[in-house]
Amino acid sequence: MPLEPGPLQVVRGAFSTKAEALADLIALDFWPTTFVSERMQELPLHWHDFDDVGYVLEGHTYLLNERGERIELGPGDKLILPRGAVHAEGEVLERTVWIVGIPIAANMRDVFSTLNDPATSPLRIEH
Repeated sequence: MPLEPGPLQVVRGAFSTKAEALADLIALDFWPTTFVSERMQELPLHWHDFDDVGYVLEGHTYLLNERGERIELGPGDKLILPRGAVHAEGEVLERTVWIVGIPIAANMRDVFSTLNDPATSPLRIEH
């Protein structure tokens, strides 16, 4: 089921177990995969051409929203990224484990490799 269009959203304390996160993905009819963020630099603002939902299982990190504001994330937090939502993954200083879901069965490295220019987002927000 497609996500409602709009900016990124974070739901604090959305789940407490891996099973709860997977049940949420099943309800969305999204394909799950595990993503482990190791140390990396902050990415530039961008958007993706598909819906994406992430569940932080371990570690802490942050995202930047379309205005460049920092949003902290930790275990139990759910990230909702509708198609076109401008965001950036923050600098990763510690190992962070995610369950990530997208609406298609695809290799995550392939679908996340394109970082679209924020100015071209269908959800572009004027500053």
